Amino acid sequence: MAEPTTTVPATTGPEPGGTCLRSRRGIGRGTRGRTARLLGRLTPRSVRARTTLAACTTVGAALLVASTAFLGLLHANLERTVESGAREQAIAVARLAADARLTPLLPLDHGTDFVQVVDGTGHVVAASQNLAGHPAVAPVGGPDGHTTFDLRPFGEEHRQRVATVTAATPSGPVVVRVGSSLRTVDTAQHVAAAALLVLCPLLLLTVGVLTWRTTGRALAPVEAIRAGVAAIGDRQLDLRVPVPAADDEIARLAGTMNAMLARLEAAGARQRRFIADASHELRSPLAVLRTQLEVALAHPDPEVRTALLEGALEDTDRLQALATDLLLLARLDSAGPDRAGDSFGPLDPVDLAELVADTVRARAGDPHPVRLDLQDGIEVVGSRLWLGRLLTNLLDNAQRHADRDVSVCLHREPGTGSAVLDVANDGPEVAPEDCERIFERFTRLDDARSRDHGGAGLGLPIARDIARHHGGDLSLAPSPGTTLFRTRLPLPSPRH
Repeated sequence: MAEPTTTVPATTGPEPGGTCLRSRRGIGRGTRGRTARLLGRLTPRSVRARTTLAACTTVGAALLVASTAFLGLLHANLERTVESGAREQAIAVARLAADARLTPLLPLDHGTDFVQVVDGTGHVVAASQNLAGHPAVAPVGGPDGHTTFDLRPFGEEHRQRVATVTAATPSGPVVVRVGSSLRTVDTAQHVAAAALLVLCPLLLLTVGVLTWRTTGRALAPVEAIRAGVAAIGDRQLDLRVPVPAADDEIARLAGTMNAMLARLEAAGARQRRFIADASHELRSPLAVLRTQLEVALAHPDPEVRTALLEGALEDTDRLQALATDLLLLARLDSAGPDRAGDSFGPLDPVDLAELVADTVRARAGDPHPVRLDLQDGIEVVGSRLWLGRLLTNLLDNAQRHADRDVSVCLHREPGTGSAVLDVANDGPEVAPEDCERIFERFTRLDDARSRDHGGAGLGLPIARDIARHHGGDLSLAPSPGTTLFRTRLPLPSPRH
């Protein structure tokens, strides 16, 4: 059988529409993606490694620049010294030539390698012993007085710095050339370069080790804080992170973390206490309601059954009011003071005197009359609905505890830019130790009477939360003979 053959399609040019261009772009994007991934793998991921790499890179660049500058300056300085010595001897020989005191053999000064005097025709007039009988030395780079000569034809295997001086003699002008070896310069430069080649890596290694150890010690408290936070679970909010002894940024970070954990612990405790109190408050009326319904269902007397159903309806109203209060508290807790608009809806100017008058007028069936002392023209920015709820809760509390009289006073507080709303009653005064406790949720100083009137201990906490969400506050103000709740709300800034 014949073996199967494979047909390779012929290569064609790019199709219309830019197929080849798209392919090249795709290849470019793929290459860039692979390069980015490779750089991501090579980039150190820890602060310690990045700091050490940055320190070594900076010091390495500084050492490279400093070493290059040092070698350049060393080379230039040594060559200038060699050239200065050669020029001094060249000038001395030129003076001898000018005075017609040249001898065929010239002595060498310390540091010079040869001396040669050439006349205008190119003949050697005088020379040092090592160049006796040799032809005139020709400059390689031009006769500028700073040319480096290569004297290998004369048996010199190293570079020479040649100083050239022209002198006028009785027999005509001559050119004096004095050469000094650059062997010392080259040797010194090579030794310096070798020393730098050894010392710079050692210095760079020392910087890297010191930076690594110092950064590790500096970041050790941060790692301890991280490990401490990682070990804290939702059931261990009483734990705290270690605070370093030094009063620095890391110690302040640890203090801030501990303060945050303390707030979380307090918030968790409040939430658990709130859930427990809400469960207790809901369980009692539900149990009473179930009992009333079971008795009403089993009792044959229609009159008794009607009374039981009426009581069940009252308990249902209490449950509805309690559920409403709990939902309101959940909304208040979900938004901070800077998000009052999210909880209360749009905030508009509210005339407090009008709001108080309308609220009191709508409560015509209250057991105690309400005396009003309202200053007109006081407007605050807020939600009319929720400010009305604040006032209603305060009036409910005042009506519940008053003996005969309830009063509401509204005025501006001089010098503070605040509106003050006072709701007072002539009932029993609150003990000083209970002045703040009454604003805690589910707190009732007279538990039995509050239950009879349907109170759950949420009216005053809700009123305070509403005041604070409007930028104000609610407190129990000292007032002999009365119980006075004072609400302060900020007035809007005057428009210019």
